[in-house]
Amino acid sequence: MMTHTDAMPRPPLLIANEIYRKSRYGTTHPLSIPRVSTVVDLCRALDWLPDAQYVDSPMATPEQLARFHDPAYVAALKRAEEDQDAPADVKARHNIGINNNPIYTEVFRRPATACGGSILAADLVKDGGIVHHPPGGTHHGRPDRASGFCYFNDPVLGLLRLLDLGVAPVLYVDLDAHHGDGVQDAFHDDDRVFTISIHEANRWPRTGPVEDRAGGAARNLPVPRGFNDSELDYLIEHAVVPLAERLMPAAIMIQCGCDGLEDDPQARLSLSNRGYWQAVSVLKGLAPRVIVLGGGGYNPWAVARCWSGVWATLNGRPIPEVLPAPAESLLRELWWAHRRGRNPPEHWFTTLADAPKTGAVREEVRSVARAVLDAPDRARRWAAE
Repeated sequence: MMTHTDAMPRPPLLIANEIYRKSRYGTTHPLSIPRVSTVVDLCRALDWLPDAQYVDSPMATPEQLARFHDPAYVAALKRAEEDQDAPADVKARHNIGINNNPIYTEVFRRPATACGGSILAADLVKDGGIVHHPPGGTHHGRPDRASGFCYFNDPVLGLLRLLDLGVAPVLYVDLDAHHGDGVQDAFHDDDRVFTISIHEANRWPRTGPVEDRAGGAARNLPVPRGFNDSELDYLIEHAVVPLAERLMPAAIMIQCGCDGLEDDPQARLSLSNRGYWQAVSVLKGLAPRVIVLGGGGYNPWAVARCWSGVWATLNGRPIPEVLPAPAESLLRELWWAHRRGRNPPEHWFTTLADAPKTGAVREEVRSVARAVLDAPDRARRWAAE
């Protein structure tokens, strides 16, 4: 397997912002939980995040957002934040204030900051390196409307920035339980970006069947309910790595939505955070430039423990068997209105690593790997050049 880790002497960088500490989508929304701020606090409590490795995210400007998004939509979202409302026709046209995409206090500034972070991440890896941007990963956003809790599409803007910097080809790997539809569609006709999505079959937005290959520049690996660590390892080893070796990417962007965890309420997959960490460990060696985003994740303890472990993985740090007192105290202070948050299991407070969720690799999973490898694609063009 090819590896580029020896070419990255600079320590990884983590991008975040204080806007996420108090910003909420609303009291009953699945994203009305602390996520990014908890990851930052937990990594600091574990002495994993010195100031030299932390970068404050800027907010993307309307001009930067218009690199992908319709300026009229950008303006409408900005106005919706100012007014904390929008006319009915604007709501319908741009899918804001409806369909679980609420108008909340920071409805423009928060997603614009996520976009600013992903654009900055591209700048920071221009000459090589690793950047972790947990606020990123809003992969459903469309040019002119919100979709699936995603108002803008920061992965697309980060990928476009890489291309503008002359970094190509780029491999985008989406580990979220939901199909990375917005990113795939954005690069449907651009073979400089090759997208791979591993997601739960028939889960919203109900796109991404294995036969949908976006003109050859994408691969979709829909997986069955109960998808486990062994099966994720299998797909990484037998599908993603071979595709990457064909492409020989100059950069890789990993959307690390962790709603595939068994403890997450929004999907029916059975991964442990160890499965995610192993995937990131392998994927980060596939290119000299690595950007790792966040994404879905709707259990605050599961998200904090998973993404903090991703940061440890990117830095080559060992995972402690038992959390030190400051980290445990931080996790005990979390809240979650969901029924699972009323009586959390003790290991959510005292450990970072889940018990492994290993098991048989089902034929459904093996057949998906075979299908994506057998299909013709444009990756070979880059290898030939």
